[in-house]
Amino acid sequence: MNLRSSHGAGNKTYGLDIETGKPADMMKQGVVEPLKVKTQAIKSGTAAATLVLRVDDVIAAKVEGLKPKPGQSPHDYTRQPMMPPMM
Repeated sequence: MNLRSSHGAGNKTYGLDIETGKPADMMKQGVVEPLKVKTQAIKSGTAAATLVLRVDDVIAAKVEGLKPKPGQSPHDYTRQPMMPPMM
């Protein structure tokens, strides 16, 4: 029996027992995760993903701003994109 079928059979407190690799009743084993922990994990993941997307937008905007304007030769363009310092 896998975890998904355990949940489907109405065993809502079942989780994966890491010692046996099989589904087990987590309440009986004393493993309880408060909803607040799961909620915070989702909030933190969302914040991290949003930050990555914002940084990506900033980088894309800088690259777009570095393209030569219509009628301007690429050779007239002297600014280089900023690169992070090498460590």
